[in-house]
Amino acid sequence: MDFIEKMKERAKKSIKTIVLPETEDIRIPQATEIILKEKFAKIILIGDENKIREVAKNNNINLYDAKIINNEEKNGDNELIEKYTNDLYELRKNKGMTKEMAKELLTTNSRYFATMMVKDNDADGFVSGAAHKTSDTLKPPLQIIKGKEGINTVSAFFIMEVPNKEFGDNGVYIFADCGMNREPNEEQLADIAITSCQSFKDLVDDKEEPKVAMLSYSTHGSGSSPSSEKVRKATEIVKERNKDILIDGEIQLDAAIIEDVAKIKAPGSKVAGKANILIFPDLNSGNIGYKLTQRFGNAKAYGPLCQGMAKPVNDLSRGCSKEDIAGVVAITCVQASL
Repeated sequence: MDFIEKMKERAKKSIKTIVLPETEDIRIPQATEIILKEKFAKIILIGDENKIREVAKNNNINLYDAKIINNEEKNGDNELIEKYTNDLYELRKNKGMTKEMAKELLTTNSRYFATMMVKDNDADGFVSGAAHKTSDTLKPPLQIIKGKEGINTVSAFFIMEVPNKEFGDNGVYIFADCGMNREPNEEQLADIAITSCQSFKDLVDDKEEPKVAMLSYSTHGSGSSPSSEKVRKATEIVKERNKDILIDGEIQLDAAIIEDVAKIKAPGSKVAGKANILIFPDLNSGNIGYKLTQRFGNAKAYGPLCQGMAKPVNDLSRGCSKEDIAGVVAITCVQASL
């Protein structure tokens, strides 16, 4: 059973309600059909019901019992619009939000409406990003839902499943941060590493030890630059905060995942050659790294998934398939059950 099938089975144990706001994209109703047919989540679609059902009919898509809510001011669910308008105003009035501004956002931007559904416990999580940039998906929840108590750095990660099961945890890795923090400093990089360990335990394998590789072009001082020094300092911060975490850095990718290379470059390391969590020094390298792995390595990529958020909200790559969307919904359900 592959990773996503495991997620679906876990999701079926406690059915959650997930909002999909990008109903103008054909992949969303297509994914909804998969999700509802396999019965691992309830789905709320945001948009004009007549248009959504017409698209479904014309493309032979069965939406089963998906709930559809219209957020448009003229034809929308006025009771919910008014409720969310008042709540959003109260949450953001100290930032200059007026009721008119709140209503405008909710009735013209489906991601804000979905965020308020989750904030007000009318849904358990939402997934977006098939048709919008990451910033468009994550700005509303970062403003409204925000991070968990005690979390200083909300970050984004990918679950990567490679064909060769000898790598990572039976072929599964966590890659972070690949979607949110552009230039994390050493404190933020340490936060990302620690939070990724919890994500590994929550989603990948609660019996296997997370092994964190703090990636760089340098291994243990073989090169020296502000970037490699940042990674080295971040590694030391993690060790100071949690002595039980298995972590090594700064370390090159080949030394992190190939045991023969690890014996040469990082002898004696408990992580080198066995890493199952890869922490990238910046968003540039993280984004490039996951896409290289996905395209050249034929890996399955799920994300960007959010970690550290008070409630589950997840992004999608704009190149995602309907199966990818269904998979991220399953992961979101599991996060909502934790």
